[in-house]
Amino acid sequence: MDSETERYQNNLRDELDGSALYAGLARAETDPVRKDLFLQLSQAEAEHAALWRAKLEAAGVAPARFTPSLRTRVLIKLARHFGPRFVLPAQAATEFSDLSKYAGQPDAATLSGDERSHAAVLKAVAGRSGGMTGAQIAKAERWHRRGSGNELRAAVLGANDGLVSNLCLVTGIAGAGSPGRTILLTGLAGLIAGALSMALGEWLSVTNAREFARTQIAQELDEIETTPAAECKELALIFQAKGLSRDEAQRVARELMRDKTAALDTLAREELGIDPGELGGNPWSAAGFSFLLFAVGALVPVLPFFFASGAAGIAWSAGLSALALGAIGLATSLFSGRGPLYSVLRQILIGAAAAGVTYGTGAAIGVSLS
Repeated sequence: MDSETERYQNNLRDELDGSALYAGLARAETDPVRKDLFLQLSQAEAEHAALWRAKLEAAGVAPARFTPSLRTRVLIKLARHFGPRFVLPAQAATEFSDLSKYAGQPDAATLSGDERSHAAVLKAVAGRSGGMTGAQIAKAERWHRRGSGNELRAAVLGANDGLVSNLCLVTGIAGAGSPGRTILLTGLAGLIAGALSMALGEWLSVTNAREFARTQIAQELDEIETTPAAECKELALIFQAKGLSRDEAQRVARELMRDKTAALDTLAREELGIDPGELGGNPWSAAGFSFLLFAVGALVPVLPFFFASGAAGIAWSAGLSALALGAIGLATSLFSGRGPLYSVLRQILIGAAAAGVTYGTGAAIGVSLS
């Protein structure tokens, strides 16, 4: 079997598997709206399968006999006994992992959008918003924004990186028996080098993410321009997954498609997970913020060596670092769900262990070189 024929067979089997799974979920579903949604997804996968079956027949190859995979059979049985919601997280993860399945297959370019749509639909089903009207759902899709939890988490972790990395550097140099002035200069050099590295890494990360997001949004806009009926169908599926009836979802989708900007905004958020207004943020502010946070954390273990040296400097550095680690642990408890005392003690113990290892390593190296 040549590579093209094998690709056709694999794609056909995957699509038939998906169609069988969604048909099984529909049979197990008691809610009429979700049942209809699963049937539509099953039909969409069957239409994809027909494309690959036609390619095989055009090549003079008989499609392989299809039997649902073990995974599909198990998920259908689980859905039958525990309900479709029990298996939706597993299938949603599969759909998201398959987002780029057809990216390298030029003859399947039209199917990539459908794969994104299916993933967005399952995400919407899992987070279904009950009791909302079509207009409320459409407005929510257009204007919802990220919470501030991620910014807090990034700030805390950025300061923690600077603190722990420079604490380890300072204790390693101190363990080698270096004078206070050498420890201070080394700590400041570590602060600047680490902060610059973090800032550059953040700038590159955000810039690359923005460029990729622009490319994806441009592709989505092209699909809205060239295949508006297909995009309208995707929007309807998303709204139906959020709890609207099929007729209401189609009506809201048609209304939204009259405003291409609003339609693009909704599809970008739901299918691509991108906020078109932000595109991942500003790379320069992200770099500056990263530099500042790392520098603030890295300065803590260095500060005592401006006015102390020897054992006193090391003791002050360890004490201030322990207090800062405790504060970071307290902050992490805000978004980790752990108790404050547990988070504080864990942060201090991990930092102390890392510093102890580098101090011992520095001492061993210092002895061997002396």
